[in-house]
Amino acid sequence: MTAAPDHDPIGLPGPSDVPPTHDLMLRADACFLRHADGTLDRLPVSRWRGESTDPGDRMFDEELVSRCPGTTIDLGCGPGRFVAALTARDRVALGVDHSRAAVAETRRRGAVALCRNIFDRLPGEGRWQNVLVMDGNIGIGGDPTRVLRRAATLIAPAGVVHVELDPDVEHVDHQTVRLESGGSVGPWFPWARLGVLGLEDAAHQGALEVRSIRRIAEREVAELVSR
Repeated sequence: MTAAPDHDPIGLPGPSDVPPTHDLMLRADACFLRHADGTLDRLPVSRWRGESTDPGDRMFDEELVSRCPGTTIDLGCGPGRFVAALTARDRVALGVDHSRAAVAETRRRGAVALCRNIFDRLPGEGRWQNVLVMDGNIGIGGDPTRVLRRAATLIAPAGVVHVELDPDVEHVDHQTVRLESGGSVGPWFPWARLGVLGLEDAAHQGALEVRSIRRIAEREVAELVSR
């Protein structure tokens, strides 16, 4: 596969209706996830930016990158720390995110990213050797099975889907949440968290099977392959 270009090779427009808070949270010092029951979780924005000083976060990122020797597409890449790290190692990598601010930040790091919904048509479908679903992105749209089914259409026959699991959830936790950052409050949207006991069923429905689950710095990552 040739290197992905730094523009949209398909020519489809990026999303125009991204809630402003999704962009603001990447620039804010603090951003929170509000649940429908009123509880509030602080989001690890510094980790997403690659600015965390936690040795465990650095260990996690380094090990994950080391397990992606081939071409890699990162679904919901955010500010692009994985895409940038892979690019710095001369590996072909592409980030996909619906946030214009996230895509701009990824490109600022010298990596390639598209501003697009992950369920839209993407370059190289069926030819990527690695698909990343990190930082809770398995919950996109509130449907982990749909995300895994989408990932299965992107990997090559011998490819691997790397999925971060939520250690605080056993099966699947469906939620309605919104983002809050400073004085900005975003709209409510569906989200989900996937635990290790819910993984096998979600993977099976997504045309994948679990090859391994490993623990890195108190975080869990599964490797899935085509069935």
